Amino acid sequence: MDRAKLAALHDMSGRVAIVTGGTRGIGRAIAEGLTAAGAKVVVASRKADACAETEAHLAAMGGDALGVPTHLGDIDALQELVERTVDRFGAIDVVVNNAANALAQPIGQLTPEAWDKSFAVNLRGPVFLVQEALPHLEASDHAAVLNVISVGAFMFSASVAMYAAGKAALLSFTRSMAAEFAPKGIRVNALAPGTVNTDMVRANPPAVQEVMASIALVKRMAEPDEMVGPALLLVSDAGSFVTGQVVVADGGSVPY
Repeated sequence: MDRAKLAALHDMSGRVAIVTGGTRGIGRAIAEGLTAAGAKVVVASRKADACAETEAHLAAMGGDALGVPTHLGDIDALQELVERTVDRFGAIDVVVNNAANALAQPIGQLTPEAWDKSFAVNLRGPVFLVQEALPHLEASDHAAVLNVISVGAFMFSASVAMYAAGKAALLSFTRSMAAEFAPKGIRVNALAPGTVNTDMVRANPPAVQEVMASIALVKRMAEPDEMVGPALLLVSDAGSFVTGQVVVADGGSVPY
């Protein structure tokens, strides 16, 4: 190992990455990190104006970026996301499944409509996006999939059972994908953040936010930028021998 080889481990120059939920919070931070590492980045979210703003922001950083309005619950939209990515950049090397739906209902009051909406975005969308991108990932020499889950997948998660179950199921799919795709040269891993200072967390009352932060050994919530290092490890050559794993970045909230 020397300086040049070390620097090359996180160099994403020439690689094309899709980041869902990429216009805010953890997804935006990962999109910025990938851009800074040299990747061409496609950000997807439901809102067209947010996609356009983030595309311009990444371009101002010196990156080559594209924003594609996409609802992860819409299967046809996933196909369009992949097609527009390949039309613009000619390849897909990395898929970061970060978009999530935090819809919460207590068990005993679950509705079929909420169930479908939650699992469509938190589970079906990520799995089918990877499936749509699979031919292009197979053609890449540096293919990697990162599924952003949550430490909620390992906790009791009262009142957010659908969200936690979707994330736990996505971890299961992560391991299955890793096993199935290893012969194709595609690595698949998961990142499980703890409490992060995002819109999703800030939607909770201040007292609840304090409890969420206090669960961690470090007694604070993370900033979105603190998820960039673990994410880049898992999608870059720095993690070339890592697949089928979950990196828990939670400040010491769960003894996983």
